[in-house]
Amino acid sequence: MAAGTASADPDSANATESAHDPPSRAADEAGTKPTPAGDPAEDAGDATQRFGGPSSVPGQVHSDEQAPRTEGARRVGDWLTSSIGLQAGIDYSVLAQLLSESLDEDAAAGGVLRVYGQWTPRFLGEGLAGGLVCKLEHRHRLGTDIAPQALGPAAGYQGLTSVTFSDAGLLLTNLYWHQAFFDSRIAFAAGIVDTTDYIDVYGLVNPWTEFNNLAFTTNPTIAFPDQSFGVAVRWSITPQLYTILGIADPGGDPAHPGDTFRNFFTRSTQFRHLEIGWVGSWEKRFVDNVHVMAWQVDQRDEAGVDAGWGIVGSFSREFGDRWLPFLRGGYSDGGGALLRGSVSAGLGFRLNDRNDYIAFGASWGRPPTDVTGGRPEDQGTFEVYYRAHIFPHVSITPDFQLLLNPALNPSADSIWVLGLRLRAAF
Repeated sequence: MAAGTASADPDSANATESAHDPPSRAADEAGTKPTPAGDPAEDAGDATQRFGGPSSVPGQVHSDEQAPRTEGARRVGDWLTSSIGLQAGIDYSVLAQLLSESLDEDAAAGGVLRVYGQWTPRFLGEGLAGGLVCKLEHRHRLGTDIAPQALGPAAGYQGLTSVTFSDAGLLLTNLYWHQAFFDSRIAFAAGIVDTTDYIDVYGLVNPWTEFNNLAFTTNPTIAFPDQSFGVAVRWSITPQLYTILGIADPGGDPAHPGDTFRNFFTRSTQFRHLEIGWVGSWEKRFVDNVHVMAWQVDQRDEAGVDAGWGIVGSFSREFGDRWLPFLRGGYSDGGGALLRGSVSAGLGFRLNDRNDYIAFGASWGRPPTDVTGGRPEDQGTFEVYYRAHIFPHVSITPDFQLLLNPALNPSADSIWVLGLRLRAAF
């Protein structure tokens, strides 16, 4: 999702229908009612999401196609898909955040320009769904001394109040091939990947459209690497049971993508993961999902990070096509993860058919003792946001966070964070 170190920034953060069938047709054939545009369940159900969750390029492209668009943009998108097999998007997002108090800066604003897409070659045929996925980003500050990603640490909070809005500059965050076999029973991805796109995913994981805080966009007990060269395989053992396993370079730097290819094949250090999960149906695999995931990472002498491991669990289940409760937790031992233990829970609610959504989350976290000087320091996090489409292509998301007992700021009992995010997608 964002660029930085493995411990400080996990972003460094996905069938049954044909790749060319519209979601409504797939739903009709399956005997289910299609969900309205912008609902996480709808975003989860398209066959183009062969590998990756809602925040992946295939997931974001599909979500954008379902959101309100002008007729001209829809025609251009349909022409690119039908003529050359290209599904692409451009978006620009802005986030401004303000703290009630801080050890350093108390305000930050940043912007991110992304160009992303996937190309599905026609020569592969119906039985071999696959394609090339690419994403370029430019992340920058907007008139403040720091970017929003640095605001949490500035307040003494062991976490991130924003995951993706950094000051990292030009980044290549995706360049991989994904391929599915046997009616998508087996799929793989190989290349420059973002492991947060497909590890420990649930319906509200997308940091561009849903929660801002790391406690709810991924899991802070996982030492996610930045975008780097990796390989992952997904096997749908039954229609409800699946497993994902893979490896990735733990020292990736999307600002220098060539280095990660060399590191992956010449160094013995790796980030390894294995996830086993159950889904209610393939179409709703991110909203009706229960899974456990274990990870392990080797020691990185050049970064001064010890080896480590961890295990996480997640439950989410959609009710009535509108309500999405979730419960998630994890434990880690070393490896550079931001938290040693974490539990989060919350609820999302789809307000209408215009892609408007409201959600809140609450989280408990315990940082590693080497961060807090040997003292056990539990901290709490609350967040609520409201996302609304105000124009075609444009959404706005007011956001409020409450940080309780920030672990690295003993003088503060609580700090509130006001945020406003705007996203324009074309």
